[in-house]
Amino acid sequence: MRRPSLLVLAMLPLLSTVGKADAHAELDHAEPRVGNKVATPPREVTLWFTQKLEPAFSRITVTNAAGARVDSGKTRVSGEQMSVSLRGGGAGLYHVNWHVLSVDTHTTEGNFTFQVGE
Repeated sequence: MRRPSLLVLAMLPLLSTVGKADAHAELDHAEPRVGNKVATPPREVTLWFTQKLEPAFSRITVTNAAGARVDSGKTRVSGEQMSVSLRGGGAGLYHVNWHVLSVDTHTTEGNFTFQVGE
């Protein structure tokens, strides 16, 4: 009776790590920070995720307060980081939308805002 319970105890650490392999890539942090206020429009928006991303299927779009796109349309992906350059968009509320495919084949998407101006 003792041997099977020892085997189960020995396998518990292995079983507890199995679920982590299929977690989705979630937004870890961003620059400009989510909900932050900055004095001038940033030159780019950069997002960091909890997993490596598949470049061909990951993108960021950014719109200004008037709803006009202010991103370059050329999302760059390197590992868990994704960036897009911005054109001048003036003061106001900026909306960042993202869609990613992580290397584990799961997609996630989300959005946040940041404020430009005093």
